[in-house]
Amino acid sequence: MGDVALILRVMPESPEVDLEVLKAEIKQVLPRVQQIVEEPIGFGLKALKLVVVVGDQGGETDAVEAKLSGLKGVERAEIVELTLM
Repeated sequence: MGDVALILRVMPESPEVDLEVLKAEIKQVLPRVQQIVEEPIGFGLKALKLVVVVGDQGGETDAVEAKLSGLKGVERAEIVELTLM
């Protein structure tokens, strides 16, 4: 089995969400995060775009989305791209 790189977009609930705190929480629940970048959306709202490496077994990508969506301050998390490594 190999690994895949997931590129995800994490949308905060509002512009008032502290992105630095959210980044720290993401790194805590997903230790294989490779990169986190802020992406301006509009009206002061910024999304977090991140790269996470996971195994290519079934269900891994859904588990990552569920973990991110369950964090306080996150409206939703969605996979933007998936690439084999």
